[in-house]
Amino acid sequence: MKKTLTLLGSTGSIGTQSLDIVRQFPNDFEIIALSAHSNLELLKTQINEFKPKYICISNEDYRKDLQEWTQSKNLKLTILTGPNGLIELAKIPVDLLVVSLVGTSGILPTYHAIQCGTSIALACKEVLVSAGSLIMSEAKKHKVSLVPIDSEHAAIKQCLQGIELNHIEHITLTASGGPFRDLPLEKFKDITLEQALKHPNWSMGQKISVDSATMVNKGLEIIEAHHL
Repeated sequence: MKKTLTLLGSTGSIGTQSLDIVRQFPNDFEIIALSAHSNLELLKTQINEFKPKYICISNEDYRKDLQEWTQSKNLKLTILTGPNGLIELAKIPVDLLVVSLVGTSGILPTYHAIQCGTSIALACKEVLVSAGSLIMSEAKKHKVSLVPIDSEHAAIKQCLQGIELNHIEHITLTASGGPFRDLPLEKFKDITLEQALKHPNWSMGQKISVDSATMVNKGLEIIEAHHL
């Protein structure tokens, strides 16, 4: 039996990597639903390849375009839009829901999926930063597996597998240092936004780049680690 998957945020970094795995193991996985924010062209390519039964586009302005395109391709699928559409996708019975949405938009879909007993692969730290106590208590209540799949927390989970947790005294979250790692402290008063946006290792959105440069992102990851 193939494992069924729903991907919330299928056109982002985690979403496309998840689909790469599905592509490598076509006999093991089936995509039931996909969602994207506004990358319509990539979403169309994914629909053509993975043939989901449901899709959701966050930007409701693209609904008509999607409807006309799916009709021209004779594709039989349900098109949903907006935050309510994401919740409806999360309620569809699948073996695993991948949540790789931006910001707090992942909270309600994650919550509703847990209520339905669906296992969660979480790549959206804001879900736990903003609602960690609620989400984790509901996951425990409904006996739902919630697994981190992004960066440090996925690595930490793998390191902890097979280890008695009472043997762990502390967990260290590392940081790349960002664009100001080697900048002398006396020059910090002259830092510009443009400098903060130039991360030496990663190409990210403006908010995440600034959060990384100021180490705020590491603070958010500490909160996420606490709840996990």
